[in-house]
Amino acid sequence: MSELKNDRFLRALLKQPVDVTPVWMMRQAGRYLPEYRATRAKAGDFMSLCKNAELACEVTLQPLERYPQIDAAILFSDILTVPDAMGLGLYFETGEGPRFKKVVDTPEAIDALPIPDAEKDLGYVMDAVRTIRRELNGRVPLIGFSGSPWTLATYMVEGGSSKDFRKSKAMLYSNPQAMHQLLDKLAQSVTAYLNGQIKAGAQAVQIFDSWGGSLSAAAYQEFSLAYMQKIVNGLIREHEGRQVPVILFTKGGGLWLESMADSGAEALGLDWTCDIASARQRVGHKVALQGNMDPSVLYASPAAIRAEVGRILAAYGTGSGHVFNLGHGITPEVNPEHAKAFFEAVHELSAQYH
Repeated sequence: MSELKNDRFLRALLKQPVDVTPVWMMRQAGRYLPEYRATRAKAGDFMSLCKNAELACEVTLQPLERYPQIDAAILFSDILTVPDAMGLGLYFETGEGPRFKKVVDTPEAIDALPIPDAEKDLGYVMDAVRTIRRELNGRVPLIGFSGSPWTLATYMVEGGSSKDFRKSKAMLYSNPQAMHQLLDKLAQSVTAYLNGQIKAGAQAVQIFDSWGGSLSAAAYQEFSLAYMQKIVNGLIREHEGRQVPVILFTKGGGLWLESMADSGAEALGLDWTCDIASARQRVGHKVALQGNMDPSVLYASPAAIRAEVGRILAAYGTGSGHVFNLGHGITPEVNPEHAKAFFEAVHELSAQYH
């Protein structure tokens, strides 16, 4: 593996000195880019794109070609690859989002779930990681990722996306033992999956807890954070002679930053509802922070984007430990020129804080 030419993202996650605040963007390889839409059309559909290592690599690198300021690449994949590998039959309905052919809504269905083997059952993801690492050639680090056990469980129990998580929460409260069994299997699966990505070349990993914020404070600790902590405890923390930092991101998790900071992860992702200055005070020196501009700011003018970037940088203040990002993924309708204004502003305006 080639030497890293730009490691400021990894350094910031470890709270080491950097020259400017590093930046990347959730869903940076996505539908807002015309070149992504062209590659996806070539692949035929979303899962075919995920399962073709060369094309997954192509879309992972597209934003880096367009925006030289980006400090990290993120593997192009989907959080639902793990339940798919457990035999649930993932498919995408146009306008409906992801669906599963099989639903996991009984103790028997949970019992029957296998724990996937990263290389055997999810080999296409590992192939994509190896291909991307080779093609990056040390330009920037590669981030691997997975969904959190709670987030994956909601899709598996509901059979797809949900607005109110009615079935998952009903199971959580009426049959907590079954929900714990499902979450435990998922924690084991995600640990093996992320370790597979690390062995294949991922240099940092992020756990996306998209739906942890839907839980009550008590349920979050017991049914989401406890299982993410289990994963963190089971991860490979050093590879290729470098530390492999872990980022935990719970959308809507701003209420629980203190307990998230005790999880053993190196960094916490913040959504845009958090004030980054108070978040920094609350977590102290325990973790780095990633975030947290509202993705909708990218619909505004480049001058307004620049002003909001400046405000967030000033709120974080001086020193390392901040990775600039959106508070959630970039949306498909954003003008690519506005993303450019965002990336440029972060590097230009952050130098004064380092």
